[in-house]
Parts: sequence; C-alpha cells; structure tokens
Amino acid sequence: MRIVVSGASGLIGTSLVEALRLDGHEVVRLVRRPPSGPDQVQWDPSAGRLDPAAVSGADAIVHLSGAGVGDRPWTSRYKATIIDSRVDTTTTIATAAARAETPPRILISASAVGWYGDTGDRVVREGEPAGRGFLPDVCRAWEASTTPAADAGLRVVHLRTGLVLGPGGLLGRLVPLFKAGLGGRLGSGRQYWPWISLRDEVAAIQFLLTADDVCGPVNLTGPEPVTNAEFTAELARQVHRPALVAVPGFALRLALGGFANEGVLVSQRVVPGVLLDHGFTFTDATLSSALGYALGSPSAAATDAA
Repeated sequence: MRIVVSGASGLIGTSLVEALRLDGHEVVRLVRRPPSGPDQVQWDPSAGRLDPAAVSGADAIVHLSGAGVGDRPWTSRYKATIIDSRVDTTTTIATAAARAETPPRILISASAVGWYGDTGDRVVREGEPAGRGFLPDVCRAWEASTTPAADAGLRVVHLRTGLVLGPGGLLGRLVPLFKAGLGGRLGSGRQYWPWISLRDEVAAIQFLLTADDVCGPVNLTGPEPVTNAEFTAELARQVHRPALVAVPGFALRLALGGFANEGVLVSQRVVPGVLLDHGFTFTDATLSSALGYALGSPSAAATDAA
C-alpha cells in the first residue's frame, strides 16, 4: 500500500512509519518545511495548502497532526492553537483527498477519548454522544473536519485514542518523578484513566487500514481501563519505588489550569468496543504488560520477541 502520513515525527507517527515500512508499505510523510527526500511532501495546513496530486493514487492517509493538549497552560491563545492545529490540518487533508484525481480509499484521522468528557465509572463504548467541555468541543470540530473526505466516498475512521504508553509522552513526565520517590495518585485517584500501549496503538492503526467494514469512531484504549490510583500504584511497583506523594486536586488546578479538570482529574472508563468486536488482539491487554513494555522490562521484551 502507498500510505500518506501526517504527524510522522511524533510519538505515534514515528513508530507507525517504521512499522509500515517493515511491512513493505510505501510511506509518504507530510512535512511543513521543504522536503529533504523523495518520501516527503510539503504542505501548509494553516493556509489550507496541500496539492491534491500528493495524495492522488495513495491507498490511505493516516492523519496524526495536532498540538499537544498538555504541553502548555490553557491560555486563550493556546486553546485556539489546540483547536486550529486539528481543524486546519484535518480540513486541509480531507479537502485534498476529496479533490484528488484518484482519491485514497481510506482516511484514518486522529481524535481522542476527550470526546466523551467526564463519564465517571460508567463503561463507555463508541456510541456515546460527546460530553461537555473544551475537549469534547475540540473533538467534535476535529471529527467534523473530515466531512469533505466522507462526502467524496472515503472510508473515514476516527481514532479516539487514550493515554499512549511509550517512551516520552505521559510516561516521559511521570517516570522521573516516580523514580525520585515523588510519585503518587493525582486528586482522589478514583478517576478512570483509559490507556493503551504504543505498540498496540500502532498495531490497531495497521489493523484498521484493512478492516474494510469499520468506519466512524474507534476507541484506541486497552481492554482494561484502571483508576488513577491503580495506575500510579502499578507504575511505582515497576520502578521499585513507593507511591506516597498524593497530589491534591486543588494543587493540580493551580498548576495546570483547565487541563487538570479535563485531562487529569476527569474520569473516562472507555473500552475498545469496535476493536474487540472485529477481532483485534491486544499484545498488552493489562496495564502491567503495557508499562513493562514501555519501561523496557525483560519480560515484556521476551513477550514481544515471541
């Protein structure tokens, strides 16, 4: 397959491109700077510029671009950046795909479990409506931006991804604290955190490329969501440190602002209903396995080699 990928330099994109090439696929990366090789195509999503010829004849587009929601404080300007980085890029890609002489068959476009808002301890599958708040509003606009591609007949899949466990990302911030003995639950610890290992995230995207009967939202989360207290206790166990330093909710709100309420203290017991219904098999079905792999434990590496 010839697959066009945006966000190819991010945590997920880097691993995905490597995996696709190992499987023998031709990968074309969208870049914002002048191309440095034949596998790159320049685009300017802020100006809505992507030559339809760049995606014409491709089998699929995997769109992963978007500014990190937890990278900076949620000022009015950065909230606009979060929205624009998703809506502008998605609209540009969907429009180019729709205008291509030979349109791709598939657009797999990033989204997030932020769609659901705070759902408490209720189990959540893909059919749930959007919640209330900034992140649900972002996800609504993000997913709606694929409309030109869907109207042109592409099979469109929305990746509602949870917390991706791999080198960097969330663990890149938490592990140093836990190794220093400064880790512990965040807030009450009762909020559910929907997680997925990086290798299962990549494998699920590869699975969806050929799952011709799947379209619409797909939860990319592990099959066993856990509470924050369970998550932090397992992380502490794997780095051989106690998890004694609980961070109260008010302190998180002071430090993180709006992201604390919608990204850290929110509870989302999200399960991967579509993936399980269509026979996807998780390598890391438990948090212990996912963290072990992300942290490079010998047992997880042995499982991978097998």
